[in-house]
Amino acid sequence: MKYLVTVIDDKTNSGTSDEMAAINAFNERLVAEGHWVFAGGLDSPSTATVIDNRGGEAMITDGPFLESKEYLAGFWVMEAPDLDVALKLATEGSKACNRKVEVRPFLG
Repeated sequence: MKYLVTVIDDKTNSGTSDEMAAINAFNERLVAEGHWVFAGGLDSPSTATVIDNRGGEAMITDGPFLESKEYLAGFWVMEAPDLDVALKLATEGSKACNRKVEVRPFLG
């Protein structure tokens, strides 16, 4: 089953070189153990653009658009046999990036 592990940050700066080295080592481990699907880091919230088409006409808003102390900083898509393994891997990912993470299974 695939799991989305989102990295939640409360900082506006990118990771330190030590954090990036730990994340790269963690990514290599995911690949070696067959858990890697895809991952990526995201630019700051100030670069975001939101498109809202709920009213029938697209409303485009440049960021930052949310008043929040936390934001989505990056993610992993992992393959794991069950939630327990996904949580174990996500815990190690959280330690590697020194940030809070959220784990959610994909539907289906």
